[in-house]
Amino acid sequence: MEIQELKEKVELHLSSVWKDNVKVSQIQHLSGGACQDNYALDLISKSGKQSLVLRTDKGASLLSSLSKRDEFKVAELVYKAGVKTPTPVFLEETSEVIGAPFFLMEKIGGKATGRYITKDKELDSYRKTQMVTDLASNLAKLHTVKPSSISDEELKQKLKLVTKENYVSIAILDLKQSLDELPEAHPAIELCLFWLESNAPAIDDIVLVHGDFRTGNFMMNSDGLQGILDYEFAHFGDRHEDIAWLCMRDWRFGRLNKEVGGFGDRKDFYDAYENTSGIPVDPFKVTFWEIMGNVRWAIGSAQQTERHLSGKDKGIELAAIGRRTAEMEWEAMRLIEEISNAI
Repeated sequence: MEIQELKEKVELHLSSVWKDNVKVSQIQHLSGGACQDNYALDLISKSGKQSLVLRTDKGASLLSSLSKRDEFKVAELVYKAGVKTPTPVFLEETSEVIGAPFFLMEKIGGKATGRYITKDKELDSYRKTQMVTDLASNLAKLHTVKPSSISDEELKQKLKLVTKENYVSIAILDLKQSLDELPEAHPAIELCLFWLESNAPAIDDIVLVHGDFRTGNFMMNSDGLQGILDYEFAHFGDRHEDIAWLCMRDWRFGRLNKEVGGFGDRKDFYDAYENTSGIPVDPFKVTFWEIMGNVRWAIGSAQQTERHLSGKDKGIELAAIGRRTAEMEWEAMRLIEEISNAI
């Protein structure tokens, strides 16, 4: 859809829903990655001016991603839990308006790019003093959302209700099924899945997991953390899963010695998380989920490339992501060797 047509359709729809004369004074396409389309909008109405972001899907979403309706509902839960995240504003569940469901959220300041978060001098002071603490405390608040605190039964089912006893086995089974659907063999991933099955730890509690908590999915500037973004992979699971995902080598953007997102140290993050949550972080569980995360990202990379190769959703970004598969396989096996030698 051309941007002028999008502008007109949004104006007409919001004017009808809000019973107001809504005008889009500015609209700009933002980067949304391989799966999302985002647009910055300035809306003017009788109630004033709002700077918002319109978020919708681009082409085919990844199989494990939430619908826009469910992603919006998760954002509402997280916002109410006190997490620093853009205010959810409006949800359109149908495809009738712009050809796909969409939602509107508050437009916040800052940048999310890996190079900026990990290396830009503008963040030097914040990076050294507060960045780790702010992210850890916000993640701990996110993890206060539990199945028992959600009244929306449909959303509960979409977030996959699991128990402490069956979650790990279900997670591994899901990966096995995704692997079987790929057209080529990945023996390294098979080996890693066998290790995961043989070394599964007990889980202390089932909580809401962000599912993609990493450098690139939070906005920052020199004033600090502006907001955590992107809940399309949220689900119920183990709190250590999010901590491990942030620590994965692929999200350090070249600063490999800073194991937390390319900007922090594990001990500092663990301590800050524990100070907010009151719950200890188990280093073995973090490593277990880090191995699982690398396997998941290896399979996800292969899936995205297959979207391109199959012709379903051709694009150079999807094609390029495929090279990450081998990198993730190597990292998962390296972690297995490292933790096996330490035991």
